[in-house]
Amino acid sequence: MEGKKSNGVSKCAYVVSVNMGYGHERAAYGLKELAHGGIITANNYPGIPEKDKMLWVESRKGYEAISRLKPIPVLGDVAFAIMDKIQEIPSFYPRRDLSEATYQVKQTYYMIEHLDLCKHLIEKLSKKPLPLICTFFIPAFAAEVYDYPGDIYLVICDADISRAWVAKDPKKSRIKYFAPNGRVVERLKLYGVPEENIYLTGFPLPKEAIGDLAGNITRQDLMARVCNLDPNGVFLKKYARVIESELGSNTCVIKKNHDLTVMFTVGGAGAQKQLGIDILTSLKRILVRDGLKLHLVAGTKKEIADDFHAAVKKLNLKNLLGKKIFIDYHEDRPTYFREFTKLLRKTDILWTKPSEMSFYCGMGLPILMAPPIGSQEDFNRTWLMYIGAGIDQGDPESTSEWLFDWINSGGIARAAWNGYMEAPQHGAYRIEGIITGKRMDVENLPMIV
Repeated sequence: MEGKKSNGVSKCAYVVSVNMGYGHERAAYGLKELAHGGIITANNYPGIPEKDKMLWVESRKGYEAISRLKPIPVLGDVAFAIMDKIQEIPSFYPRRDLSEATYQVKQTYYMIEHLDLCKHLIEKLSKKPLPLICTFFIPAFAAEVYDYPGDIYLVICDADISRAWVAKDPKKSRIKYFAPNGRVVERLKLYGVPEENIYLTGFPLPKEAIGDLAGNITRQDLMARVCNLDPNGVFLKKYARVIESELGSNTCVIKKNHDLTVMFTVGGAGAQKQLGIDILTSLKRILVRDGLKLHLVAGTKKEIADDFHAAVKKLNLKNLLGKKIFIDYHEDRPTYFREFTKLLRKTDILWTKPSEMSFYCGMGLPILMAPPIGSQEDFNRTWLMYIGAGIDQGDPESTSEWLFDWINSGGIARAAWNGYMEAPQHGAYRIEGIITGKRMDVENLPMIV
Protein backbone atom coordinates (compact mmCIF):
# COMPACT_ATOMS: atom_id res chain seq x y z
CA MET A 1 0.00 0.00 0.00
CA GLU A 2 1.40 3.39 -0.92
CA GLY A 3 0.57 7.01 -0.34
CA LYS A 4 1.48 10.05 -2.38
CA LYS A 5 4.97 10.50 -3.69
CA SER A 6 7.48 13.14 -2.57
CA ASN A 7 10.50 13.81 -4.81
CA GLY A 8 9.80 10.53 -6.56
CA VAL A 9 9.73 8.48 -3.32
CA SER A 10 6.59 6.65 -2.29
CA LYS A 11 5.25 7.61 1.12
CA CYS A 12 5.06 3.93 1.89
CA ALA A 13 5.69 3.64 5.64
CA TYR A 14 4.59 5.00 8.97
CA VAL A 15 7.39 7.00 10.58
CA VAL A 16 6.82 7.24 14.34
CA SER A 17 8.86 9.43 16.66
CA VAL A 18 8.60 11.06 20.11
CA ASN A 19 9.29 14.66 21.10
CA MET A 20 11.61 13.91 24.01
CA GLY A 21 14.70 15.98 23.30
CA TYR A 22 15.39 16.44 19.59
CA GLY A 23 17.26 13.26 18.65
CA HIS A 24 14.37 10.95 17.84
CA GLU A 25 12.56 13.58 15.79
CA ARG A 26 15.78 14.50 14.00
CA ALA A 27 16.11 10.89 12.84
CA ALA A 28 12.46 10.89 11.75
CA TYR A 29 12.95 14.16 9.85
CA GLY A 30 15.57 12.47 7.69
CA LEU A 31 12.93 9.89 6.70
CA LYS A 32 10.09 12.33 6.04
CA GLU A 33 9.86 11.39 2.37
CA LEU A 34 8.79 7.87 3.41
CA ALA A 35 6.22 9.07 5.96
CA HIS A 36 2.65 8.24 4.95
CA GLY A 37 0.44 10.93 6.43
CA GLY A 38 3.43 12.80 7.81
CA ILE A 39 5.64 11.98 10.79
CA ILE A 40 3.64 10.65 13.73
CA THR A 41 4.60 11.79 17.23
CA ALA A 42 3.73 8.88 19.52
CA ASN A 43 3.38 11.03 22.63
CA ASN A 44 1.40 13.87 21.01
CA TYR A 45 -0.72 12.80 18.03
CA PRO A 46 -4.37 13.75 17.32
CA GLY A 47 -6.68 11.59 19.44
CA ILE A 48 -4.03 10.28 21.84
CA PRO A 49 -5.73 8.97 25.00
CA GLU A 50 -5.29 11.25 27.99
CA LYS A 51 -3.77 8.42 30.02
CA ASP A 52 -1.08 7.84 27.39
CA LYS A 53 -0.34 11.54 27.21
CA MET A 54 0.16 11.76 30.97
CA LEU A 55 2.52 8.76 31.02
CA TRP A 56 4.66 10.38 28.32
CA VAL A 57 4.60 13.83 29.93
CA GLU A 58 5.76 12.55 33.30
CA SER A 59 8.65 10.59 31.80
CA ARG A 60 9.81 13.55 29.69
CA LYS A 61 9.54 16.00 32.58
CA GLY A 62 11.73 13.78 34.73
CA TYR A 63 14.47 13.52 32.11
CA GLU A 64 14.50 17.22 31.21
CA ALA A 65 14.44 18.34 34.85
CA ILE A 66 17.43 16.17 35.73
CA SER A 67 19.29 17.24 32.58
CA ARG A 68 18.85 20.89 33.55
CA LEU A 69 20.17 20.09 37.03
CA LYS A 70 23.36 18.59 35.58
CA PRO A 71 25.43 21.82 35.60
CA ILE A 72 24.67 22.37 39.33
CA PRO A 73 27.53 21.05 41.50
CA VAL A 74 26.81 18.05 43.76
CA LEU A 75 22.99 18.09 43.45
CA GLY A 76 23.04 17.88 39.67
CA ASP A 77 25.80 15.29 39.65
CA VAL A 78 23.99 13.03 42.12
CA ALA A 79 20.59 13.29 40.41
CA PHE A 80 22.03 12.68 36.97
CA ALA A 81 24.24 9.81 38.15
CA ILE A 82 21.18 7.94 39.42
CA MET A 83 19.29 8.41 36.16
CA ASP A 84 22.35 7.60 34.08
CA LYS A 85 22.98 4.40 36.04
CA ILE A 86 19.53 3.13 35.05
CA GLN A 87 20.32 3.82 31.37
CA GLU A 88 23.96 2.74 31.58
CA ILE A 89 25.64 1.20 28.56
CA PRO A 90 27.77 -1.69 29.81
CA SER A 91 31.40 -2.03 28.74
CA PHE A 92 31.73 -3.76 25.39
CA TYR A 93 34.72 -5.93 26.34
CA PRO A 94 35.02 -8.70 27.14
CA ARG A 95 32.30 -9.79 24.72
CA ARG A 96 29.60 -11.66 26.60
CA ASP A 97 25.89 -12.44 26.60
CA LEU A 98 24.03 -9.25 27.56
CA SER A 99 20.61 -10.43 26.41
CA GLU A 100 18.95 -10.58 29.84
CA ALA A 101 16.28 -7.89 30.16
CA THR A 102 17.21 -5.00 32.45
CA TYR A 103 15.02 -3.16 34.95
CA GLN A 104 14.38 -0.42 32.40
CA VAL A 105 13.21 -2.93 29.78
CA LYS A 106 10.88 -4.61 32.28
CA GLN A 107 9.51 -1.23 33.34
CA THR A 108 8.84 -0.33 29.69
CA TYR A 109 6.96 -3.57 29.08
CA TYR A 110 4.94 -3.05 32.25
CA MET A 111 3.68 0.28 30.88
CA ILE A 112 2.81 -1.36 27.57
CA GLU A 113 1.26 -4.60 28.83
CA HIS A 114 -0.48 -3.31 31.98
CA LEU A 115 -1.10 0.39 31.31
CA ASP A 116 -1.84 -0.01 27.57
CA LEU A 117 0.78 2.57 26.53
CA CYS A 118 0.67 3.03 22.73
CA LYS A 119 -2.12 0.48 22.31
CA HIS A 120 -4.46 3.08 20.81
CA LEU A 121 -1.82 4.20 18.31
CA ILE A 122 -0.91 0.67 17.19
CA GLU A 123 -4.54 -0.35 16.77
CA LYS A 124 -5.14 2.81 14.72
CA LEU A 125 -2.20 2.10 12.41
CA SER A 126 -3.10 -1.60 12.13
CA LYS A 127 -6.22 -0.70 10.17
CA LYS A 128 -4.00 0.12 7.20
CA PRO A 129 -0.75 -1.74 7.85
CA LEU A 130 2.43 -0.34 6.29
CA PRO A 131 6.05 -0.87 7.31
CA LEU A 132 6.42 0.81 10.71
CA ILE A 133 9.64 2.79 11.27
CA CYS A 134 10.13 3.93 14.87
CA THR A 135 12.90 6.21 16.12
CA PHE A 136 12.23 5.33 19.78
CA PHE A 137 11.91 1.89 21.27
CA ILE A 138 8.56 2.13 23.12
CA PRO A 139 6.31 2.34 20.01
CA ALA A 140 8.30 -0.52 18.41
CA PHE A 141 7.90 -2.73 21.50
CA ALA A 142 4.18 -1.87 21.66
CA ALA A 143 3.71 -2.75 18.00
CA GLU A 144 5.08 -6.21 18.66
CA VAL A 145 3.07 -6.71 21.86
CA TYR A 146 -0.15 -5.68 20.11
CA ASP A 147 0.53 -7.82 17.01
CA TYR A 148 0.96 -5.06 14.46
CA PRO A 149 0.38 -6.73 11.07
CA GLY A 150 3.25 -5.03 9.21
CA ASP A 151 7.03 -5.09 9.52
CA ILE A 152 8.51 -3.23 12.49
CA TYR A 153 11.79 -1.29 12.24
CA LEU A 154 13.69 0.64 14.90
CA VAL A 155 16.19 3.41 14.05
CA ILE A 156 19.08 3.70 16.52
CA CYS A 157 20.02 7.33 17.23
CA ASP A 158 23.41 7.01 18.98
CA ALA A 159 26.82 5.48 18.34
CA ASP A 160 26.22 2.94 21.12
CA ILE A 161 23.09 1.97 23.03
CA SER A 162 21.85 0.57 26.32
CA ARG A 163 19.91 -2.67 26.64
CA ALA A 164 16.73 -0.52 26.81
CA TRP A 165 16.60 -0.44 22.99
CA VAL A 166 16.16 -4.19 22.59
CA ALA A 167 12.99 -6.24 23.13
CA LYS A 168 12.47 -8.28 26.29
CA ASP A 169 13.01 -11.55 24.40
CA PRO A 170 15.31 -10.52 21.51
CA LYS A 171 15.71 -13.96 19.99
CA LYS A 172 11.96 -14.26 19.48
CA SER A 173 11.39 -10.63 18.52
CA ARG A 174 10.62 -9.68 14.92
CA ILE A 175 11.79 -6.07 15.30
CA LYS A 176 14.44 -5.13 12.73
CA TYR A 177 17.11 -2.54 13.53
CA PHE A 178 18.71 0.23 11.48
CA ALA A 179 22.18 0.70 12.97
CA PRO A 180 24.10 3.98 12.50
CA ASN A 181 27.56 2.42 12.77
CA GLY A 182 29.44 -0.84 13.14
CA ARG A 183 29.66 -0.69 16.93
CA VAL A 184 25.87 -0.65 17.25
CA VAL A 185 25.67 -3.73 15.00
CA GLU A 186 27.99 -5.62 17.33
CA ARG A 187 26.25 -4.28 20.44
CA LEU A 188 22.87 -5.49 19.18
CA LYS A 189 24.35 -8.96 18.76
CA LEU A 190 25.56 -8.92 22.38
CA TYR A 191 22.00 -8.00 23.40
CA GLY A 192 20.74 -11.11 21.62
CA VAL A 193 19.33 -9.64 18.39
CA PRO A 194 19.65 -12.14 15.51
CA GLU A 195 22.04 -10.95 12.81
CA GLU A 196 19.36 -11.19 10.12
CA ASN A 197 17.37 -8.50 11.98
CA ILE A 198 20.17 -5.93 11.85
CA TYR A 199 20.84 -3.55 8.96
CA LEU A 200 23.93 -1.33 8.92
CA THR A 201 22.55 1.84 7.33
CA GLY A 202 24.05 4.91 8.98
CA PHE A 203 22.02 7.68 10.63
CA PRO A 204 19.34 9.15 8.31
CA LEU A 205 20.74 12.59 7.55
CA PRO A 206 18.29 14.80 5.61
CA LYS A 207 18.63 14.31 1.87
CA GLU A 208 18.42 18.03 1.12
CA ALA A 209 21.76 18.47 2.89
CA ILE A 210 23.38 15.49 1.14
CA GLY A 211 22.19 15.67 -2.44
CA ASP A 212 22.30 12.64 -4.72
CA LEU A 213 23.96 9.30 -4.03
CA ALA A 214 27.29 10.89 -4.94
CA GLY A 215 26.73 13.50 -2.21
CA ASN A 216 26.98 16.42 -4.63
CA ILE A 217 25.59 18.97 -2.15
CA THR A 218 27.81 17.80 0.68
CA ARG A 219 30.93 17.99 -1.51
CA GLN A 220 30.11 21.51 -2.62
CA ASP A 221 29.41 22.69 0.93
CA LEU A 222 32.52 21.00 2.32
CA MET A 223 34.95 22.78 0.03
CA ALA A 224 33.31 26.17 0.61
CA ARG A 225 33.65 25.41 4.32
CA VAL A 226 37.32 24.52 4.03
CA CYS A 227 37.96 27.99 2.58
CA ASN A 228 36.95 29.40 5.96
CA LEU A 229 38.51 26.71 8.14
CA ASP A 230 41.94 26.74 6.48
CA PRO A 231 42.76 30.45 5.95
CA ASN A 232 46.52 29.78 5.83
CA GLY A 233 46.23 26.82 3.46
CA VAL A 234 47.93 24.46 5.94
CA PHE A 235 45.42 21.65 5.46
CA LEU A 236 45.05 22.10 1.69
CA LYS A 237 48.79 22.09 1.06
CA LYS A 238 49.14 18.82 2.90
CA TYR A 239 46.07 17.03 1.54
CA ALA A 240 45.51 18.58 -1.91
CA ARG A 241 46.26 15.33 -3.76
CA VAL A 242 44.00 13.29 -1.51
CA ILE A 243 41.17 15.80 -1.85
CA GLU A 244 41.42 16.03 -5.62
CA SER A 245 41.62 12.23 -5.99
CA GLU A 246 38.44 11.93 -3.95
CA LEU A 247 36.46 14.91 -5.23
CA GLY A 248 38.01 15.68 -8.60
CA SER A 249 40.50 18.15 -10.06
CA ASN A 250 40.13 21.86 -9.35
CA THR A 251 38.21 21.04 -6.17
CA CYS A 252 40.60 23.09 -4.08
CA VAL A 253 40.00 26.31 -5.97
CA ILE A 254 36.39 26.74 -4.83
CA LYS A 255 35.96 30.29 -3.56
CA LYS A 256 34.69 31.41 -0.20
CA ASN A 257 30.94 32.07 -0.33
CA HIS A 258 30.13 33.07 3.26
CA ASP A 259 31.76 34.49 6.40
CA LEU A 260 33.22 32.13 8.97
CA THR A 261 30.13 30.83 10.79
CA VAL A 262 29.99 29.10 14.17
CA MET A 263 26.77 27.45 15.31
CA PHE A 264 26.16 26.60 18.96
CA THR A 265 23.14 24.38 19.63
CA VAL A 266 21.31 23.90 22.90
CA GLY A 267 19.90 20.40 23.40
CA GLY A 268 16.23 19.60 23.85
CA ALA A 269 16.45 19.80 27.65
CA GLY A 270 18.15 23.21 27.48
CA ALA A 271 21.03 22.32 29.80
CA GLN A 272 23.77 24.21 27.89
CA LYS A 273 22.33 27.73 27.94
CA GLN A 274 25.14 29.24 30.03
CA LEU A 275 27.75 27.74 27.73
CA GLY A 276 26.24 29.66 24.82
CA ILE A 277 26.38 32.90 26.78
CA ASP A 278 30.03 32.26 27.72
CA ILE A 279 30.90 31.70 24.03
CA LEU A 280 29.12 34.90 23.02
CA THR A 281 30.94 36.87 25.73
CA SER A 282 34.36 35.58 24.71
CA LEU A 283 33.77 36.29 21.02
CA LYS A 284 32.46 39.81 21.58
CA ARG A 285 35.47 41.70 20.26
CA ILE A 286 35.90 39.48 17.22
CA LEU A 287 32.21 39.76 16.35
CA VAL A 288 32.47 43.55 16.50
CA ARG A 289 35.71 43.72 14.51
CA ASP A 290 35.96 40.80 12.09
CA GLY A 291 33.96 38.75 9.60
CA LEU A 292 32.55 36.19 12.01
CA LYS A 293 28.95 35.05 12.38
CA LEU A 294 27.62 33.31 15.49
CA HIS A 295 24.35 31.39 15.57
CA LEU A 296 22.95 30.58 19.02
CA VAL A 297 20.33 27.91 18.37
CA ALA A 298 17.62 27.82 21.03
CA GLY A 299 15.49 25.34 19.09
CA THR A 300 11.89 25.54 20.30
CA LYS A 301 12.79 26.85 23.78
CA LYS A 302 11.55 30.46 23.96
CA GLU A 303 12.91 30.98 27.46
CA ILE A 304 16.41 30.12 26.22
CA ALA A 305 16.07 32.45 23.25
CA ASP A 306 14.98 35.19 25.67
CA ASP A 307 18.05 34.56 27.83
CA PHE A 308 20.30 34.79 24.77
CA HIS A 309 18.66 38.09 23.79
CA ALA A 310 19.20 39.37 27.33
CA ALA A 311 22.90 38.44 27.12
CA VAL A 312 23.25 40.25 23.78
CA LYS A 313 21.67 43.34 25.31
CA LYS A 314 23.90 43.17 28.40
CA LEU A 315 27.00 42.99 26.18
CA ASN A 316 25.80 46.01 24.13
CA LEU A 317 25.69 43.92 20.95
CA LYS A 318 22.07 44.49 19.88
CA ASN A 319 23.26 46.32 16.76
CA LEU A 320 24.81 43.04 15.55
CA LEU A 321 21.59 41.01 15.80
CA GLY A 322 20.59 39.71 12.40
CA LYS A 323 23.98 40.72 10.98
CA LYS A 324 26.66 38.85 12.89
CA ILE A 325 24.72 37.39 15.82
CA PHE A 326 21.68 35.22 15.19
CA ILE A 327 19.40 33.72 17.82
CA ASP A 328 17.56 30.91 16.12
CA TYR A 329 14.22 30.07 17.71
CA HIS A 330 11.10 28.52 16.18
CA GLU A 331 7.71 27.99 17.75
CA ASP A 332 7.13 24.53 16.31
CA ARG A 333 9.42 21.58 15.76
CA PRO A 334 8.78 20.92 12.04
CA THR A 335 9.83 24.50 11.25
CA TYR A 336 12.85 24.18 13.51
CA PHE A 337 14.12 21.00 11.80
CA ARG A 338 13.56 22.43 8.33
CA GLU A 339 15.29 25.75 9.01
CA PHE A 340 18.06 24.14 11.05
CA THR A 341 18.93 21.87 8.12
CA LYS A 342 19.16 24.88 5.79
CA LEU A 343 21.39 26.68 8.26
CA LEU A 344 23.79 23.73 8.50
CA ARG A 345 24.81 24.24 4.89
CA LYS A 346 26.24 27.68 5.71
CA THR A 347 27.79 26.57 8.99
CA ASP A 348 31.54 26.00 9.32
CA ILE A 349 31.80 24.74 12.90
CA LEU A 350 29.07 22.91 14.80
CA TRP A 351 29.46 23.32 18.56
CA THR A 352 27.22 20.90 20.42
CA LYS A 353 27.19 18.19 23.01
CA PRO A 354 27.86 14.77 21.40
CA SER A 355 24.22 13.85 20.92
CA GLU A 356 22.67 12.49 17.72
CA MET A 357 24.16 15.63 16.16
CA SER A 358 27.47 13.73 16.18
CA PHE A 359 26.39 11.99 12.97
CA TYR A 360 26.13 15.33 11.17
CA CYS A 361 29.90 15.28 10.89
CA GLY A 362 29.18 13.12 7.82
CA MET A 363 28.18 16.36 6.07
CA GLY A 364 31.76 17.57 6.50
CA LEU A 365 30.90 19.53 9.65
CA PRO A 366 33.64 19.56 12.31
CA ILE A 367 32.14 18.98 15.76
CA LEU A 368 33.33 21.04 18.72
CA MET A 369 32.15 18.90 21.59
CA ALA A 370 30.56 20.38 24.69
CA PRO A 371 30.67 18.10 27.77
CA PRO A 372 28.54 14.98 27.21
CA ILE A 373 25.36 14.44 29.20
CA GLY A 374 24.68 10.77 29.80
CA SER A 375 26.26 7.44 29.02
CA GLN A 376 25.21 7.39 25.36
CA GLU A 377 26.84 10.77 24.75
CA ASP A 378 30.08 9.51 26.27
CA PHE A 379 30.07 6.82 23.60
CA ASN A 380 29.17 9.32 20.86
CA ARG A 381 32.18 11.37 21.93
CA THR A 382 34.40 8.29 21.76
CA TRP A 383 33.15 7.54 18.24
CA LEU A 384 33.74 11.11 17.04
CA MET A 385 37.29 11.07 18.37
CA TYR A 386 37.87 7.61 16.89
CA ILE A 387 37.08 8.86 13.38
CA GLY A 388 38.84 12.20 13.98
CA ALA A 389 35.76 14.37 13.36
CA GLY A 390 35.22 15.70 16.88
CA ILE A 391 37.35 17.90 19.14
CA ASP A 392 36.72 18.60 22.82
CA GLN A 393 35.98 22.26 23.43
CA GLY A 394 38.55 24.43 25.19
CA ASP A 395 37.72 26.80 28.03
CA PRO A 396 34.59 28.64 26.81
CA GLU A 397 35.75 31.87 28.39
CA SER A 398 38.89 31.76 26.22
CA THR A 399 37.11 30.82 22.99
CA SER A 400 38.44 33.87 21.17
CA GLU A 401 41.99 32.56 21.63
CA TRP A 402 42.06 28.78 21.18
CA LEU A 403 39.35 28.60 18.50
CA PHE A 404 41.34 30.72 16.07
CA ASP A 405 44.62 28.98 16.91
CA TRP A 406 42.95 25.72 15.89
CA ILE A 407 41.54 27.28 12.70
CA ASN A 408 44.86 28.87 11.69
CA SER A 409 46.65 25.54 12.15
CA GLY A 410 44.25 23.76 9.76
CA GLY A 411 43.20 21.39 12.55
CA ILE A 412 39.48 22.06 12.36
CA ALA A 413 39.55 21.77 8.56
CA ARG A 414 41.09 18.33 9.06
CA ALA A 415 38.23 17.36 11.39
CA ALA A 416 35.73 18.48 8.74
CA TRP A 417 37.45 16.29 6.15
CA ASN A 418 37.64 13.30 8.49
CA GLY A 419 33.91 13.47 9.18
CA TYR A 420 33.16 13.65 5.47
CA MET A 421 35.41 10.66 4.72
CA GLU A 422 34.64 8.42 7.70
CA ALA A 423 31.06 9.04 8.81
CA PRO A 424 28.04 7.73 6.87
CA GLN A 425 26.06 10.21 4.79
CA HIS A 426 23.46 8.03 3.09
CA GLY A 427 21.46 6.47 5.93
CA ALA A 428 18.19 7.84 4.57
CA TYR A 429 18.91 6.32 1.15
CA ARG A 430 19.84 2.93 2.61
CA ILE A 431 16.72 2.80 4.78
CA GLU A 432 14.57 3.82 1.82
CA GLY A 433 16.14 1.01 -0.21
CA ILE A 434 15.28 -1.57 2.46
CA ILE A 435 11.71 -0.35 2.93
CA THR A 436 10.93 -0.11 -0.79
CA GLY A 437 12.92 -3.17 -1.81
CA LYS A 438 14.98 -1.06 -4.24
CA ARG A 439 18.39 -1.69 -2.74
CA MET A 440 20.50 -1.95 -5.87
CA ASP A 441 21.10 1.79 -6.08
CA VAL A 442 22.80 1.95 -2.69
CA GLU A 443 24.91 -1.19 -2.81
CA ASN A 444 28.03 0.68 -3.95
CA LEU A 445 27.87 3.37 -1.28
CA PRO A 446 30.90 3.72 1.03
CA MET A 447 31.38 1.36 3.95
CA ILE A 448 30.28 2.53 7.41
CA VAL A 449 32.58 2.74 10.46
